[in-house]
Amino acid sequence: MSGADAIVVGGGAASIAAARTLHDAGRDVLIVEAKDRLGGRAHSISFGDIGIDLGCGWLHSAKRNPFTTLADAQGFSVDRSPANWRTQWRDLGFPPDDQKAFRAAWQDWEDAAHAALNGPDRPLSDFIGKHDRWQPMLDAISGFANGAPLAHVSLHDWAAYEDAATGDNWAVREGYGTLVEHQAQALAVSLDTPVKRIDHTGRTIRVETPRGTLETEAVILCVPASVLADDGIAFDPPLPAKRQAAANLPLGLADKVFLKVSGLLPWPTNAHLTGNPRSNCTASHRLSPFGAPVIESFFGGDCAEGLEREGDGAAAAFAIDELVGLLGSEWRVRLEPVAATRWRAEPYIHGSYSHARIGHAADRAVLAESIDCRLFFAGEACSPHDFSTCHGAWQTGIAAANALLAVQ
Repeated sequence: MSGADAIVVGGGAASIAAARTLHDAGRDVLIVEAKDRLGGRAHSISFGDIGIDLGCGWLHSAKRNPFTTLADAQGFSVDRSPANWRTQWRDLGFPPDDQKAFRAAWQDWEDAAHAALNGPDRPLSDFIGKHDRWQPMLDAISGFANGAPLAHVSLHDWAAYEDAATGDNWAVREGYGTLVEHQAQALAVSLDTPVKRIDHTGRTIRVETPRGTLETEAVILCVPASVLADDGIAFDPPLPAKRQAAANLPLGLADKVFLKVSGLLPWPTNAHLTGNPRSNCTASHRLSPFGAPVIESFFGGDCAEGLEREGDGAAAAFAIDELVGLLGSEWRVRLEPVAATRWRAEPYIHGSYSHARIGHAADRAVLAESIDCRLFFAGEACSPHDFSTCHGAWQTGIAAANALLAVQ
């Protein structure tokens, strides 16, 4: 293991972007990753001739997303068809009149939130009544989008993302995680190498791991906010401001279940069903992505937290029950679980993507700020506008590497 010029801690999109930038600039750089694989919260597995994404799966803001350009240039297949999140296949369990009423409630909530932007920060739950019949559905969507209920999400942080998002969401047939990991080709990587301590007291930085201590000129930290908040890595001297900023940008939770479907498929490719539009604990079901005989059921926020606490198999059983309730009892024998995630329990990660606590949207800039031009920070939680996304993490990794190159 070398990395004399720089050590990049973590193996996700931000880390790969930082290391790729430094490597291409001729620097001696090493990625050290605690897990036995690269990708972090971007992770694909094979299902037939497609990749299914256990982590991030959508090229959000796809027309300006750098991964779209990389995918096209490197021979990956990008599906540019609509995500169909707002279309309930055959209106099952969600009649047209209810859909119209919900869209009106959503618009009222969004208008009220935008009208409050010039005032103090507030939770997003302030803009819909607790007893509004569509409040549970809004909470469920917040779980999907933010990994947390409306009451935990900062208005100012939400608006920073909404103002930058372009609304085009595409998918990679081979898997987003496969695309991310592909960018690490020719980079020096040490897997199964958790960093325990970083000593930056002297001019040479010492990075302590179970496989030995590395010495380097600079470190780029690309670990989830949860790792910094929980003192997963010790620093000497300590970094209390970083720890506090990370704690104010907690990881919400989004989990997935994948169900294999037997028999003929009655729906078109990439159809969609919301399980129960009257509950804050429901799944968003993606039917046959890329035409494959599989359903991706997506859970978020408190719903995902509760299902993780129930243990292995709980989310799959919940998803099957929802789908059987919509499609009919004969479907129970046609649905077979093939994969499920529990990101809160995932070692070295412990969550999905960040949201800002109320009043703490500015802590993204605090987390991203370098220290002594030798310690640099990157990752989705450091992005001012594209947080919670893979491309946001990627861009912060490039920015951190370029900041290092500017001073060394």
